[in-house]
Amino acid sequence: MSITELERATAAIDGSMPGLWMPSQWPDPLPLGGKSYDPEPYPLDALPEGIKNAVVEVQKFSQAPMPMVATCALSSISLAAQAYVNVERDARLINPCSLFSITFADSGERKTTVDGYFVSAIRTFENAQAEAMQPEVDDWKADKQSWAAKKAGILEAIKAAAKKAQPTDELENSLRELEQAEPLEPKVPRLMYGDITPEQLAFSLAKKFPSGGIVSSEAGVIFGSHGMGSDSVMRNLAILNVLWDGGVHTVDRRTTESFAVRNARLTMTLQIQKDVFIEFMRKAGGLARGSGFLARFLVACPESTQGYRPYREPDASMLQLDRFNARITQILSMPMAFDESGDGLAPATLSFDAQAKAVWTKFYNTVESQLKPEGELSVVRDVASKAADNAARIAALFHVYQYGIESQINQADMKAACMVSMWHLAESRRLLSELQQSPELHLAAKLDEWLIEQCNARKVNQIGQVEVLQHAPVRKLRKKAELLPVLQELIDADRVSTATEGRSTMIIVNPKLLNGGAS
Repeated sequence: MSITELERATAAIDGSMPGLWMPSQWPDPLPLGGKSYDPEPYPLDALPEGIKNAVVEVQKFSQAPMPMVATCALSSISLAAQAYVNVERDARLINPCSLFSITFADSGERKTTVDGYFVSAIRTFENAQAEAMQPEVDDWKADKQSWAAKKAGILEAIKAAAKKAQPTDELENSLRELEQAEPLEPKVPRLMYGDITPEQLAFSLAKKFPSGGIVSSEAGVIFGSHGMGSDSVMRNLAILNVLWDGGVHTVDRRTTESFAVRNARLTMTLQIQKDVFIEFMRKAGGLARGSGFLARFLVACPESTQGYRPYREPDASMLQLDRFNARITQILSMPMAFDESGDGLAPATLSFDAQAKAVWTKFYNTVESQLKPEGELSVVRDVASKAADNAARIAALFHVYQYGIESQINQADMKAACMVSMWHLAESRRLLSELQQSPELHLAAKLDEWLIEQCNARKVNQIGQVEVLQHAPVRKLRKKAELLPVLQELIDADRVSTATEGRSTMIIVNPKLLNGGAS
């Protein structure tokens, strides 16, 4: 079948080419193996007004995917509020309000830009605290040096007395008293981390400041790090799981100081490409799911907005974002309570009022009922088992943002939090359904998505095979021997066909998959 450039252009404009462009000439495309789930719209109206207004304003300017923007906003509140409150579901279920979130998207989706908007108040607070506490840090350094010199002197005196067989009782008592008087390092807030291994992070939370967050738009650096290698992945996943739970984690070392993380809080907000994450899952050998690590995350797989972001002049001011950041600053400026050791936190406890508890219980039971083998959530039991916990955490964050740390969580905030948690649960189901596909189907899905995106952008319904071999979204598909069986998957699903134009092979996309091709 020969197709000229003029015919292609005409078909793209008015849909006049029979058999190639007219949807009625094509069969309905089939899904690419297994059960697929369509994305649900993000429940924007569930967000409290101040949060929603800031999210809408930032999304309008950045033109980033709405779920990414909303998730960044929630993560910022988590990072600011996590040191101040726990959330109580019942007398035996009291947990942190910290959130772990992960957005699956390619580079260029502007997560760094969006993060920058929502964490600007946190960075400003962090810098201001470091500057204000610098004299205290300088005093501590001087006191520490003096203390170390005294300790060294006593130890030398003990050694000298021991060599002469002289009594050392008084010196030993002095050493014990000195140990009790070791100057304590000031707790200077260090809230933001980027590229850091889980063990380094645990040490910082244990010894430096007990509340922090990993904010990364290139989470492949974290998931692909040495600390996530096959020999250490179990240990490091365990550290992150304990930090989400708010539990105790002890790290024993032979050559350096051992330590224990107690009453620390961690927020994580990450962006990663699916291919990088799939490779991490392969290396982890099932531990990421088996350990419950992935289950703790609020997952978002938003559709890309790249190619649909025309330049916009920035507004003179971003009033809603300014109000959001002012509230974050107010939260961070509240007095922070520490436990008896002085190293860990002692957060207040937020509970549900009776109506909120009824909403949460219904949500819990609804999710639980779908975990049976025939249930809608049976394939994501691990993630679903954390959905009610995450709903409680989100409700606590909504409460702190609006009212502070007093009173109880109300029904409206609990309903809203359940809607957000359920949306993320649906996204996890979409993601994990895709990850359970065979490698061939996964590659076919990547190629299918790319072909549709390219055709929509160019307003055509075909692309030359040579171009696909040059620019396919996955490097593996740039070899003909690898491309052809994957292409056959799309042909068998009636998603594409092929035609010869001279010596060239054209890949023709089913127009029912393209913009304006539903009829």
